[in-house]
Amino acid sequence: MAAVSSGGDGAASAPASASAWVEGTHAGPGALRPAGGLPDRLVTVFAVAAGLAVANIYYAHPLLTSIASAFGVGSTAASLVVTASTAGYTVGLALLVPLGDTVNRRRLLVAMLLATALGQAASAAAPSVAALVVLSGLMAVSAVGAPLLVAFAAALAKPEQRGRVTGRMLSGVLLGVLLARTGAGLLAEWTGSWRSVFAVAAVGMLVLAALLWRLLPDLEPAERLGYFALLRSVVSVVGQEPLLRLRCLYGFLTFASFSVFWTSAAFLLAEPPYAYGEALIGAFGLLGAAGALAARAMGPLVDRGRDRLASTLLYAANLAAWGLLALDGGHLLVCLVLGVLLLDFGVQGAQATNLGVLYRLRPEARSRITMAYMTAYFLGGAAGSALSGVVHSAAGWAGVCAAGGGLAALVLLLWGVEQARMPRP
Repeated sequence: MAAVSSGGDGAASAPASASAWVEGTHAGPGALRPAGGLPDRLVTVFAVAAGLAVANIYYAHPLLTSIASAFGVGSTAASLVVTASTAGYTVGLALLVPLGDTVNRRRLLVAMLLATALGQAASAAAPSVAALVVLSGLMAVSAVGAPLLVAFAAALAKPEQRGRVTGRMLSGVLLGVLLARTGAGLLAEWTGSWRSVFAVAAVGMLVLAALLWRLLPDLEPAERLGYFALLRSVVSVVGQEPLLRLRCLYGFLTFASFSVFWTSAAFLLAEPPYAYGEALIGAFGLLGAAGALAARAMGPLVDRGRDRLASTLLYAANLAAWGLLALDGGHLLVCLVLGVLLLDFGVQGAQATNLGVLYRLRPEARSRITMAYMTAYFLGGAAGSALSGVVHSAAGWAGVCAAGGGLAALVLLLWGVEQARMPRP
């Protein structure tokens, strides 16, 4: 088991403001042990930090029309900013997240946040759309603190609370994804510049790095592996766990469907009859946040072993959401609103269920399991973003709905085939 460092840079040096987070829980950061339990207030800290970390790759979504206008390019070129950040994030998942099993997570997280701050500052000064695409991709490589924090929280949680903790963590992640759009849209409209969003994000990462240095427990890893041996071990884990491979496939397709919608949503909402500005476009993230919070109810189902029921409901919800979004081809705002709520409920709940199931497999390899799953997940996001830009340019909103709904239908079909092949209990 991992030991707690007693060095002078440990969490015992946390200031009074940090102690306030865990007042009454009888377990400050310095007292945490793997599987020893994670107090609710620290779960909140972890979840908020994870949301802020992942938000970096989504700030550009409501800004695409402004970026396209500023550089004189079309929607396909502007969408490459989103595609590059998603692809860079996937590279970071593959190359950096496995380190969480073999190095000090506290130090790793702080280093990555500092690198993200530097990347966002550079993006704020990008001289061309090509430069912004490259800088967004490079920044996103280091912006993978969220999956590390999810695995960290799962390692600290007691087994009987792990599904609930994982659900809350992933709610924080998806809230970060969705509220990033709201905050970015409001800030860009208030300041009159999309560049201000990336500048503020850089400052935010510096503040978060300082806060986590104070709050996180300074736990040493349970095992030491060389970097390339670590990466090879990820391949071994994936090869030995068929359940992991299946859930990675479901995650890929589910997040691809999700990204198909959100990549083109800004263009839909900027066109008549909506003709919304950046602030209102970003505010649609609040609708998704409500759906994400509702999906937290899936965590207790996983803890009680009802993950098959949860998965069935959530994949069906994803497909139903696209049915509602397709009706918005006639510009029915109520269908758009209900579709966004249902889509985010299904995606967030599916992710929480998938990871809750997978964290039962190998406690010593949770960062590697997280890496494998999240890499597949965000590869799906990159594929969905790229597909969305193409189909929107070629076929408009009808093409977007056909692509997203087709992916959701494929997930439900594959899940149904798997259930039919499983023996009855």
